Amino acid sequence: MIRNGKALLRDAPITNMLTYKKRHNDDPNGVSYGLTECGYDIRLKKGMWLFLGRRFRLGSSMEYFNLPKHLMGRVLNKSTWARRGIDASMTTNIEPGWCGWLTIEISYKKWWPIYIPAGVGICQVIFETLEQEAEYDGKYQNQEDSPVPAKY
Repeated sequence: MIRNGKALLRDAPITNMLTYKKRHNDDPNGVSYGLTECGYDIRLKKGMWLFLGRRFRLGSSMEYFNLPKHLMGRVLNKSTWARRGIDASMTTNIEPGWCGWLTIEISYKKWWPIYIPAGVGICQVIFETLEQEAEYDGKYQNQEDSPVPAKY
């Protein structure tokens, strides 16, 4: 079952969650972040250029995650970026019990340069309730406040 609205705010899987949807730089046409109708839009910490020859980048969320043992998160694209050829949904599921800043894998499918500014909503996380509690115990636990490359 998807957790949203007040139930999601009570679970508090993200530190200092906004209780509403906000637009980047308060621009009415800006990309949103914060609590949405069925999840939470997270922001990109540092701005980045995407262009031919460097069509894959790692970013980091501005939000700090601390998932309860009964929740998991699915990372999905925001339509605004998907319509511009950007895929930020490559990030894997956020496991129950995981905490840290989320590394976001971003790919670009077009040929002309595009800039994603810092603080803009980059992807949406949908939170689902588990039937049985679980807890992540892996190498990415307590992930630091910057993009983390693959650990082998």
